[in-house]
Amino acid sequence: MGSFEPRREVPASISLDSTTLLRQAKAGDPLARNLLVKKHLPALRRWAHGRLPHSARDLIDTDDLVQVTMIRALDHLGSFEPRHAGAFLAYLRQILLNQIRDEIRRVSRRPDRDGLSEEIPDDGPSPLDEAVGRDARQRYERALLKLTPDQQEAVVLRLELGFTYPEMAEALERPSANAARLLVTRALVRLAKEMRERDAG
Repeated sequence: MGSFEPRREVPASISLDSTTLLRQAKAGDPLARNLLVKKHLPALRRWAHGRLPHSARDLIDTDDLVQVTMIRALDHLGSFEPRHAGAFLAYLRQILLNQIRDEIRRVSRRPDRDGLSEEIPDDGPSPLDEAVGRDARQRYERALLKLTPDQQEAVVLRLELGFTYPEMAEALERPSANAARLLVTRALVRLAKEMRERDAG
């Protein structure tokens, strides 16, 4: 599969701001499309690695899934409308999550090369499951949906993708790293409250 890496130097006049790149990419600028991919590819790879069960690792190429995700996202860029800061990365994650689920289902139905009936289980733990436990992850996922879109993005960027506060400020279009830190702190307080309430319920 071909590389998305930009093949020429980026002019100093080109903004690397995600909102600007999205607007330029939707207008058909190929350099903006390439820069948009380059900007989001590392985070998407990290996120995919954390979500893909170990049982599927040998049969599913994470980089291929990420590349297909980017192709699908770019093919539908014209209909994508960002509703909040970080919306494009959330959009990419959703496409990738659907791809991972589809691929695990497909692999689990395929017999091995020797014709044995043993299937690859699709319920093996992912690194995220191993880190927090499956029950905790399910509570986390449900509680996450109770947060505002900005808070959801802040939590995912910080906890799942390991973004620094300056990186978060850029991704979420916050004025400073401290503003990003305050956002994620408030989001984590609310997330913990939602998870406690679900435990008590």
